Amino acid sequence: MTKFLNILKIAFKNIFSNKLRSILTMLGLIIGVASVIILVGIGNGTQENVTSQVKSLGTDVLTLNIQDNDYALSYSDIDEMLEINNVEAIAPYKTVSATVKYQTTNSSRASIIATTDKYMSIMNYTISSGRLMSVIDLENNSKVCLLGSDIAEKLFELSNPVGQDIQINGDNYTVIGVITEVGSSMGNNVDDMIIIPYTTAKYLGSDTSINTAYIKVSNEDYIEQTTTLLENYITNKLGITTDYFTVSSQDSMIDTFTNVNNSLSILLGGIASISLIVGGIGVMNVMLVSVTERTKEIGIRKALGAKRRDILLQFLIEALVLCALGGLIGVVLGIGVGELLGKMGYSFSPSINITLIAFLSSVIIGIVFGIFPANKASKLNPIDALHAE
Repeated sequence: MTKFLNILKIAFKNIFSNKLRSILTMLGLIIGVASVIILVGIGNGTQENVTSQVKSLGTDVLTLNIQDNDYALSYSDIDEMLEINNVEAIAPYKTVSATVKYQTTNSSRASIIATTDKYMSIMNYTISSGRLMSVIDLENNSKVCLLGSDIAEKLFELSNPVGQDIQINGDNYTVIGVITEVGSSMGNNVDDMIIIPYTTAKYLGSDTSINTAYIKVSNEDYIEQTTTLLENYITNKLGITTDYFTVSSQDSMIDTFTNVNNSLSILLGGIASISLIVGGIGVMNVMLVSVTERTKEIGIRKALGAKRRDILLQFLIEALVLCALGGLIGVVLGIGVGELLGKMGYSFSPSINITLIAFLSSVIIGIVFGIFPANKASKLNPIDALHAE
């Protein structure tokens, strides 16, 4: 034990006696470990963020997407789909591009959503003031709208928007309610959107064909059976093949995104790991230089009775300590930068397993790339080593 502590003491002494060289040697490992932690952490954070957004819709909601406009649904199709067992409500969904204005205040960031009165309940959105959209608004093609909290504040500042008129593509729309603050959901900033009756989309230059719809089921235990019934209806009744549409549940969306995210995380982690290998090569080069510089020291130690394994262990531990320090600094740097990115608005969730793997990888690299220089040092002939210049 005493011998090991002495070897460890000498290893730290040699590392800190050449601080700049040691830091430059560890740099590749530091960057590699930090990069793996940051990239995988961002991937995990993004996955958690998307998963929470999808789950916020509820596990009792299905999403219908038709990719080809030639096969769009009509209102009568929606009414028939409501007769399918376990289907409780359906809300068609269409995004419309339009210019929004209130008096002299302009906003080009607002997302116009054309839908029905069922949309709010299906998506679990509520209003903070005013009223919800009604069936009468749809039947009368009423030019009314619901505002997200951000767009309401942007257009009206501190005044109450309910009952006021805004201009959408020059047409007056009466604000009937303000949506309670939600945040981003499924890639959309709900607080910055405007909801209008689906039947008024035609006034904004859009048709009323249905390519996307959200479907609420009565019993989430039968979500798979309901999905099959909907697919059969669309295929058999409407003649649309499964090549042109999808009916997906929130769980399937989460699974799909998780698989994609895992693949990307592995790819990004693999790319970042290249820095670890480069760092390992740097460690080996420096240790070879160290062997050359300390040839006489090796010769003296062997002449005084040091065995081959002592010399091998000395240089191997030095490489190991160098890589372990680099890995430790990389872990601290990676978590620190990740947390900083989190405060800047990026999704970051560090993985304990990945952090441990990254650190252990740097240690393993110290062993692998330190063996050759250590072995070379241990094989030096003491007489030749003492005569080295």
